[in-house]
Amino acid sequence: MGNVLIILAAACGMELVAWVAHKYLMHGWLWSWHEDHHKPHFEKTGFFEKNDLFFIVFAIPSALCYMLGSLTIYRELLFVGIGISIYGLIYFLIHDVYIHRRFTWFRQLDNPYSRAILKAHGAHHAVITKEAGESFGLLLVDLKYFKSNKERKKKSEK
Repeated sequence: MGNVLIILAAACGMELVAWVAHKYLMHGWLWSWHEDHHKPHFEKTGFFEKNDLFFIVFAIPSALCYMLGSLTIYRELLFVGIGISIYGLIYFLIHDVYIHRRFTWFRQLDNPYSRAILKAHGAHHAVITKEAGESFGLLLVDLKYFKSNKERKKKSEK
C-alpha cells in the first residue's frame, strides 16, 4: 500500500512541478523552445515542435528514478519514477491528444471537467507572448472555467 501512495503522490506532485516549469521556465528563459507551441497551427511546418523537447526533459528524472530505484537501496525512487511516468502519460493524453488533437482519439469527451480544461487551455493560448499568461497547469482548473460563457459574461458586466 505504501508504494501505491508514493506513486499517487509523485503523480499528483507532478501537476505542481508542471505548473512551475510552465510558468517560470517555458514562459521564462526556455521560451525559445515553447514559443512555437503558442503559434497558430497554420503557421506550423510539421508534426513536431521545439516544445516537444520538454517531453525529454521531464522523462529524464523519471528514468533516473527507475534506474536508481532498481539499482540501490532507495527502492522508493522506483515508485516515484512510476508516478512521474503516469503523470507524463496523462499529460500526453490530455494535452497532446485531447486538447491539441495531435491524434484523433477522445473526440467524444464532453463533460464539465473536460470542457473546463479546454476553456482554461484556450485562455492560456489566447496570449501568444511569454508574458501575461494564465492557466499554466493542466489538471487543476480554476473554478471560473466551469461556468458557462453566459454566466461569465453576466459576472463581467457587473
